[in-house]
Amino acid sequence: MTTTERASQGAPATEERNEGGVEPRGTAADPNCGVAHGSLVPETADRVLVAVFTSPVADVLVRWAPELGFRAVLLDPDAARGADVTGFADLDDLADADVVVTDHHRSELGEVLRDALARPVRWVGVMGNPRHEGPHVAALAALGVPPEEVARVHRPVGLDIGSRTPAEIALSTLGGLLADRNGRSGGPHRPR
Repeated sequence: MTTTERASQGAPATEERNEGGVEPRGTAADPNCGVAHGSLVPETADRVLVAVFTSPVADVLVRWAPELGFRAVLLDPDAARGADVTGFADLDDLADADVVVTDHHRSELGEVLRDALARPVRWVGVMGNPRHEGPHVAALAALGVPPEEVARVHRPVGLDIGSRTPAEIALSTLGGLLADRNGRSGGPHRPR
């Protein structure tokens, strides 16, 4: 059985060699090679990305997140904005969820963040400029959310790539989430 055949059946690749003595793609020596060549499917478990508030950035996040192994959900308390859900009570199984608030100017900011922090989510972040305190701090304090819970909210979100467009901001955000999940800095690769 070839490495590709084993991978399609869910079996791990082994360190076999072909007739020429060359290790086939997707072997245990470098499983990422097999993923890159399509012979292995990476495990993404039950990743969920909750994009909060309808916005141009949220639109891109929801479109691109499935390509990275996330089940994407758009949450907006205003039902007229056409989101998937209007609140966290509408969602189940958020233990491996990343919550990204895409508009820090909405009046519902505090309530949505309070509800997110009350759920067993993996990560919560708010987009915004790092040069000043985000409005989420005062909004959560006004709702009586303890400072240690407020401190769980990441701001800014994403990698520092100089993002200016919704697609660039979404790319930065998704890259930052993946780096965080993988315990990496998100910086350039360095030889080991």
